[in-house]
Amino acid sequence: MATRNDTFDTIEWSEYTTDSRSIARRTVAFSLVALAVALGFFYDLFFLPDTDPLVFEWNPTPLDWIFTLSLAIFFCYVLVPLAQNRELTRRRWEQLKTNPVAVASLGYLVFFFVTGLVAPMFLSPLRDAIVAADGFRYDITPYQPPFGFTVPFYGIGITRCVGQLANNACHGSLIHPLGTTGSGEDLLIEILQGMRVALEVTLISATLIAPLATAVGTIAAYFGGRVDEVLMRYVDLQQAIPPLFVFLLLQALYGGSILLMIAVFGLLSWGSTARLVRSEALQKTELGFVRAAKGAGSGHLRIIRDHLLPNVSSTVLVSVTLQIPTLVLIEAMLGYFKLHGDGQNSWGYLIYAAFHNDFHPTFLWWAEVIPVVFIVLTVASFSFLGDALREILDPRTREGL
Repeated sequence: MATRNDTFDTIEWSEYTTDSRSIARRTVAFSLVALAVALGFFYDLFFLPDTDPLVFEWNPTPLDWIFTLSLAIFFCYVLVPLAQNRELTRRRWEQLKTNPVAVASLGYLVFFFVTGLVAPMFLSPLRDAIVAADGFRYDITPYQPPFGFTVPFYGIGITRCVGQLANNACHGSLIHPLGTTGSGEDLLIEILQGMRVALEVTLISATLIAPLATAVGTIAAYFGGRVDEVLMRYVDLQQAIPPLFVFLLLQALYGGSILLMIAVFGLLSWGSTARLVRSEALQKTELGFVRAAKGAGSGHLRIIRDHLLPNVSSTVLVSVTLQIPTLVLIEAMLGYFKLHGDGQNSWGYLIYAAFHNDFHPTFLWWAEVIPVVFIVLTVASFSFLGDALREILDPRTREGL
């Protein structure tokens, strides 16, 4: 019997969930979304001309379809359970609020998620508005500094200043709040595009890593014996294969893309999480409510679904959250070296373009520093939040075990 002092990892989950019909409705809802995504994808692939939008101005790519499916998974299996288990969620939020760094990290990640999700809908009209306000006959004026900063106006090839020009210095303006690049691109738009790429990488990879690791870890722990041996030996073999090497090999053979990167790193990076899940699930199989379910004649699938999976979810959440920073850095690195097809939309590519500008890199400093700031914010936020969640969800960390 769970009490208000029970930890997340030792609860009898049925006390915090509604009846099984609510879980069935959630699964049905996801199934309907997945069916709609599959139908839309096949209609777009086989019946719609490549240049025609599917709806309004949206002409989705395969990555867009997979991202949509990942959003459905995130909504149905992360946000819905948080909303259903309001008391448990409230208690965890009260614990998280005691850590200001974790709260700030969560705030940035909410901004990161929402902005990366909705920004592409507004980039085209935003760019049109910026071009109109800029007033440059060749599109956007290059080499404009961020708002609040200045750059020398003489001897460096700048022939136009959008902001105030005073004392031979060009002042940044709110028309280009983050400045412009040497090729005449507004850096705010470039940052928003890079944020969408980073969100796609993190969300899709997480929705690959989490279910694979959870399934392998819980099945290995529950059945044990030969099943455990075979699954763990496969994990050993998989962890011996460097995902970066596999990506570079496939990139050389077939060309790089964000989708290829996600597939390789998502399918080859879940081994460590699976081991953590297995270790946690082995402990849970010896708890009273699992033994009682076995004694009552519950089937294997029901025991795993109703008793093991909910009680290892915190391990999965923490492990995946702490893996995401590595994926963000890898995506930025591949973008910098132009090794995936969507490199020009990557924060890493922005850094590359700034360093290879005609002028010395220190002149166009904002085009290098601002993408680095967003990379650092994203990586640090996931890391700080992951550490905070580990302290909250795993009481052993507080006990020094």
